[in-house]
Amino acid sequence: MDDSTGVKPTPPALNLGREALFLDFDGCLVDIAPTPDAIKVPDALPRVLQDLSARLNGALAIVSGRSLHELETFLQGFDGPMVGSHGAEARGMTAPMAHQPAGLSELQQEMASFATRSGLLYEHKSHGGAVHFRSDPAQQTLVEGFAQDLAARHGDFAVQPAKMAVELRPAGFSKDGALALLSELSAFAGRRPVYAGDDTTDEPALAWAEDHGGFGVKIGAGHSVARFRLDAPSQLRAWLMAALEG
Repeated sequence: MDDSTGVKPTPPALNLGREALFLDFDGCLVDIAPTPDAIKVPDALPRVLQDLSARLNGALAIVSGRSLHELETFLQGFDGPMVGSHGAEARGMTAPMAHQPAGLSELQQEMASFATRSGLLYEHKSHGGAVHFRSDPAQQTLVEGFAQDLAARHGDFAVQPAKMAVELRPAGFSKDGALALLSELSAFAGRRPVYAGDDTTDEPALAWAEDHGGFGVKIGAGHSVARFRLDAPSQLRAWLMAALEG
């Protein structure tokens, strides 16, 4: 919990024998970049994740809003479970969504056209899309209104606010739901969940970890249900390295 100043403490050392680790990607393992394809993945990161997974007996998973194929590209060398598209697609477990949601291509075309007209960035995703307003924050209200209208016309999708962006994701899927499914896998069963994330999209998963005997680690500034905080992805990576070296 927060101390008397409202500052959250740093997380305790990871217990490799008792805990399961779930990690967001953007803003958590890697720094946010001006565009989604401009992120820099440290060369050693996939190997660190692979080695840490081995020490955890396989109880490490990546849980992200990114498309699964992007995660696999950025983290080549890590072969553990991955969940993409906020839980709609996965590697290392039964795919949560058997088919793409109805109306996907039409929704993506509308989002791309809106972004072009507004001078904003459209991010294509395998199960949805996002409009980023980082380049023009004054358009936030306009983007949010467009997304709400689009979701109202495409019932298989839900609005997902994110950092300087608004996303349309498949309805009924979420990161906390992904944690619940992952925790049923043999590698994760009986372990305390530890989740690290930076965005509003991560808050349900952070709460899930707190509510199921583990804890959450908020990366960066902002209100969070997580008990612990680290200021930046570099600090999270150092925490992971400390677990390997301990």
